[in-house]
Amino acid sequence: MASVPSLASSVHQRVADALASALPEAGAADPLLRRSDRADFQANGILALAKKAKANPRELATTVVGGLDKGGVIEEIEVSGPGFLNITVSDRAIIETLAARAGDDRLGVPVSPTAGTTVIDYAQPNVAKEMHVGHLRSAVIGAAMVEILEFTGETVVRRHHIGDWGTQFGMLIQYLIEHPHELDHKAGADAAADVQASGEEAMSNLNRLYKASRALFDADEEFKTRARARVVDLQAGDEETLALWQRFVDESKIYFYSVFNKLDMDIQDQDVVGESGYNDMLVETCRLLEESGVAVRSNGALCVFFDEYKGPDGNPTPLIVQKSDGGFGYAATDLSAIRDRVGNLKADTLIYVVDARQSLHFKMVFETARRAGWLNEDTKAVQLAFGTVLGKDGKPFKTREGETVRLVDLLDEAIDRAAAVVREKAQDLTEAEIAERAVQVGIGAVKYADLSTSASRDYKFDLDQMVSLTGDTSVYLQYAYARIQSILRKAGDAKPAAHPELPLAQAERALGLHLDGFGELLAEAAAEYAPHKLAAYLYQLASLYTTFYSECPVLKAETPDQVENRLFLCDLTARTLTKGMSLLGIRTPERL
Repeated sequence: MASVPSLASSVHQRVADALASALPEAGAADPLLRRSDRADFQANGILALAKKAKANPRELATTVVGGLDKGGVIEEIEVSGPGFLNITVSDRAIIETLAARAGDDRLGVPVSPTAGTTVIDYAQPNVAKEMHVGHLRSAVIGAAMVEILEFTGETVVRRHHIGDWGTQFGMLIQYLIEHPHELDHKAGADAAADVQASGEEAMSNLNRLYKASRALFDADEEFKTRARARVVDLQAGDEETLALWQRFVDESKIYFYSVFNKLDMDIQDQDVVGESGYNDMLVETCRLLEESGVAVRSNGALCVFFDEYKGPDGNPTPLIVQKSDGGFGYAATDLSAIRDRVGNLKADTLIYVVDARQSLHFKMVFETARRAGWLNEDTKAVQLAFGTVLGKDGKPFKTREGETVRLVDLLDEAIDRAAAVVREKAQDLTEAEIAERAVQVGIGAVKYADLSTSASRDYKFDLDQMVSLTGDTSVYLQYAYARIQSILRKAGDAKPAAHPELPLAQAERALGLHLDGFGELLAEAAAEYAPHKLAAYLYQLASLYTTFYSECPVLKAETPDQVENRLFLCDLTARTLTKGMSLLGIRTPERL
């Protein structure tokens, strides 16, 4: 089905046409339409146009009103103040537009005409290391942006740039050679079948091996020498060494996937392309940069210099692509990844969902890629930088012992807290259903707390607030959805049906106009890489529905037609909530 123009776009077009007719010399003029508390919309653009044309703004506004095609959409329009237009749309137009949205699986949301291909780099854990709270934001924000962009028509390629290369693998591999059973799993069908149990066992094995190898590396000079020699073997592509390295990667993936599964995220094997995936490109990347003059040798290292980035001593801070000993740094890998994503994956846009503390590195990498011609006017790279997860005390989130919080522990605690809330509110739910809802509510609460905050800001991790039934929480939204489903179940023979001929109460109008803005909001969230704007829209939707529910009886409305019309508003609200929440990666249980 074709997309459904919003009432805002219809009104905007009508006012723009009247403006062009009243002031032809202004060309295509923007009426600067926005929502208003004085009417449904207010157009503010006439003042600036009148000033430019040396005309009286109020007279121009009056001329515009006289030439306006109301077209059944505009109910009332008045000139206010020095030349504002206050515009009220008709009740009929609201319901007819919503009925058109309701008839479409996409709720009338258009596919972007400028859709291209975007590569999103997110959820980047490190091999042989535990995932902690610092990995949460990259995973959650990245997954939401994937869904939002895909829904608006973008072709999205997921990339999980895991840390799977480096000198620490010499130590780990050498230890495994000398202690060959350290990564063995316990026998038993249950452990193999249970993703969570397998993941925990994998991490336990990796943790034990990492600590033991580190202790031996620090205490035994001969082992240290053997471990360093093993790094050389790894980088040279020695088959036995690579096979053991692959065991670490595979074992880590068992663990990663168990955590992502708990986060209710789908991570596919083909999307996991770690640092090692670009090894074969590193030498050529350096050669291309050096031959083009983008990078130069300095004290034996291959560097890119920038006038705008200086160190504490006032000297330029370079991006080191290749170290003086011939080793490659993160920059070489990241620049090679850009070459691959632009050249092979044909990306128009590269998005990196990475901690804000790495901003300088990515500014340098992107500028280097631009100088080399790998990024240009047609291909852009963006760091979707995120802030830090803080504890209730406003300091970086740590355990009481001062250690970084394990991500899986944090998720388990959220599920436990949610279980208490669900059990308190549960009606006719079995223990199995309570446990299922607890996961949906707990994981949803963690994701929503993250996504309802602008990515660039730090936020406080407060589980008590996150699982609250009141306030700006996912539980509030899930509860609104479940309440609607309860009403629809109790409706009996009455079915949702649009009745454009009926007058609307103020709460119905407010809810309807907000529902109509879903598509434009999604386009804005996609263009600005701002999932928090979708979260804010959904919270306002649930709030407007709560007002509607308290002021407008649904099943006890005055007439059967009014019952059907209000059921229609309920149903479209539920569909919009569940679609919006799914784009944020949050489930909406039918019952709570």
